[in-house]
Amino acid sequence: MTPTRRTLLGLGAAGLVGTVLAACSSDASGGDGGGGGDSGEMITIGFVAVGPEGAWRQANEENIQETFTQEAGFELKYAPATSLDQKSQIDAFTSFVDEGVDVILLSATEGSGWEESLNRAQEAEIPVLLIDRGIEPDDTDLYVTRLAPDNIAVSTSVAEWALETFPDGAKYFVLEGPAGVSVVNERNEGWNAVMEGESSFTDLGAQTANWSTEEAKSVFETVLKSNSNDVQLVFAQNDEMGLGAAQAVEEAGLVPGEDVKIATIDGTTAALEALAAGTLSFVAEYNPLFGDQAMEAVNTALDGGEVESYIQVESTTFDSPEAAEEALPDRKY
Repeated sequence: MTPTRRTLLGLGAAGLVGTVLAACSSDASGGDGGGGGDSGEMITIGFVAVGPEGAWRQANEENIQETFTQEAGFELKYAPATSLDQKSQIDAFTSFVDEGVDVILLSATEGSGWEESLNRAQEAEIPVLLIDRGIEPDDTDLYVTRLAPDNIAVSTSVAEWALETFPDGAKYFVLEGPAGVSVVNERNEGWNAVMEGESSFTDLGAQTANWSTEEAKSVFETVLKSNSNDVQLVFAQNDEMGLGAAQAVEEAGLVPGEDVKIATIDGTTAALEALAAGTLSFVAEYNPLFGDQAMEAVNTALDGGEVESYIQVESTTFDSPEAAEEALPDRKY
């Protein structure tokens, strides 16, 4: 069988993922392609991050840290959220503004509630770049750019696969990320735009499982019991929740990939391994490796150049075990 790997908005951006780097503090001079310029001065980056939240987040934040290095001319100050708490992020953001960093990178735990902080950064003439997650309401005057894959396009690709896979319809359930997060709203938007007009499909509901394998397993166990195991399709908004759903399917005496097909978003190694094994049925990549694009945008902003308000990170999709097997040897996250 010929491997099937359908491109969604092109190929993924390049990048490497390794060990988490500690915040830099020395005055090493910038290297080739870095932000220090001819002066040799380090550019200070405050990274208001999410922190531990699964394989995708780890890969993304490690990639950012590996990109903005001393060798490249940057001093990166990494501030992960405390227990995914927005207040801890706002406190870190405020500290970076007061300290007078050159640039702030923001991955928001919640979409709303950032206007005051972003206005303060603007008054201090500190450019802010959004990493992955957007803000709500989306006032593009408050930040330089948002770098992220297109969530609506990614979730639309999942819905379109579902229509192809179930031409006569199916009963489905959606496992969502945390409420209030921009990417969750966007993934719902793309999925719903396709599925709401499909009368042959039955929507059994949606519930957050907070990106967690364990929570998703518990949620979907309840869904299966309440529907007498009569569920054919799960859309999990990240890989970990999809893998949790697969565990619930197995414990219910069903076969994931046969009795219940599971589609996920992210494209981590664990998900592609599960797709190769037939446990998952479709994986839409949400490419986390865009540190190089972020550095280019930072340098352009600091040089006074024009930066698009949204920089799209290209991603792809995997809809067969063969496609997953082909991709796994080179997977970097």
